[in-house]
Amino acid sequence: MISTPRKCLVTGATGYVGGRLVPELLKAGYDVRVMVRDVRKAQAHEWSGDVDIAEADATDAQQVAAALEGVDVAYYLLHSIGSGDNFMEIERQIAETFAAESKRQGVQRIIYLGGMDPEGERLSEHLQSRRQVGEILLGSGVPTAALQAGIIIGSGSASFEMLRYLTERLPVMVTPKWVHTRIQPIAIRDVLRYLVGSAELPESVNRTFDIGGPDVLTYFEMMQRYAKVAGLAKRRVLPVTDLTPGLSSHWIGLITPVPAGLARPLVESLKNTVVAGDRDIADYVPDPPDGLIGFDRSVELALTKIQNLDVPTRWSSAATAGAPSEGLPTDPDWAGGSLYKDERTREVHASPENLWKIIEGIGGTNGWYSWGLAWWVRGLLDRMVGGPGLRRGRRNANDLVVGDALDFWRVEETDDKSLLRLRAEMKVPGLAWLEMDVGSTEGGTTTFHHRALFHPRGLFGHLYWWSILPFHGIIFGSMQRNIAKAAEALEAAG
Repeated sequence: MISTPRKCLVTGATGYVGGRLVPELLKAGYDVRVMVRDVRKAQAHEWSGDVDIAEADATDAQQVAAALEGVDVAYYLLHSIGSGDNFMEIERQIAETFAAESKRQGVQRIIYLGGMDPEGERLSEHLQSRRQVGEILLGSGVPTAALQAGIIIGSGSASFEMLRYLTERLPVMVTPKWVHTRIQPIAIRDVLRYLVGSAELPESVNRTFDIGGPDVLTYFEMMQRYAKVAGLAKRRVLPVTDLTPGLSSHWIGLITPVPAGLARPLVESLKNTVVAGDRDIADYVPDPPDGLIGFDRSVELALTKIQNLDVPTRWSSAATAGAPSEGLPTDPDWAGGSLYKDERTREVHASPENLWKIIEGIGGTNGWYSWGLAWWVRGLLDRMVGGPGLRRGRRNANDLVVGDALDFWRVEETDDKSLLRLRAEMKVPGLAWLEMDVGSTEGGTTTFHHRALFHPRGLFGHLYWWSILPFHGIIFGSMQRNIAKAAEALEAAG
């Protein structure tokens, strides 16, 4: 425990690393504030009652300044990976805003988690951007520790999910040459330990630190060792030298839950050697008595978390790149004059509590209570055009909170165990929502209201709605009917 509590700001607190860093800082005795775009997503975390929550857009200097007011240590965990061709410019602008406001507000230290910067190699755009951000923060005039990591191994990380699904689903793999690149993976627990420990660095420290685990492996060796830990047969590979990053990312997008838009920058970065050039961080944040966590042990820990349904954050905690973020329109005029609706109401012979249990458990391995083949085909088509498809699944099999990814939807609202509103993140020519509402109870029945809404963009958006409308009776009609039957069965089971 620290002797005098200091105020730490964690940006990206609802993301994969940030969501795990917050409780570690609280455990260490720090006073924590989080900066998030949507306060509801922060409130969904167990630690929300123990922190200050600042709602801010990282591109808005005034909002960033307000979030940084009174802060001693600022954690910079923001990134725009996979957000489009101009993501480097977006990241530069955000970093410059954060650097300037940190200096202006008297922040004593910035801690940044970036990627390794191998010397003498042409960097991928993703690693170039990570280096650019680090340079901006190091030049801010605020003492900065830029921690540079390679692949992070932990339940729910995008890199781990990519490795996991490629290994588990493909006993024989056609692989590009990047599978032979040398990599120094690091366990998420060690990343968090370094992040927390860096808060107490001397004021004179303003530099980069490479952080990595004890093993240096190729991606192919990582797949083989993952297979061994997971009890799978040895994997075989068929190397293909001219498989481009674009083709690799689409292939990964079809095989794994990681969409092509996110997979591409990850794949391009795998062309670079990511091995720690120094171990100086140990001079300030000593290794634990039993040493750093090795690759095999980090895989064991991650798989245990997954098997126990104890994955606190996932890569999909962040919104899908390019996905719509607009809230549900309350007026068709707001939506440009067109808001198509498909509404259905049914009386269910079950209590509101049992109906809600079925609704809240929808998606993922539980499915969508309607024509499974149609959902599977729609998910496959979405992945083929770069969308998330259905493979993101759910964070938790029984519980949903605002901001959760749910297959190719995102939870936009869930309220008092009566309303679930999902915003579509699949590729569609417009904005789409799916809403399920548990209504009033009378005479032993509960009203179940179900509606799909669509705001089209352009002529193709209108054509899209009318082309799929005939299938709504099959898909949504059976969906409502089967949810009602499941709730009634649950009621009968007592």
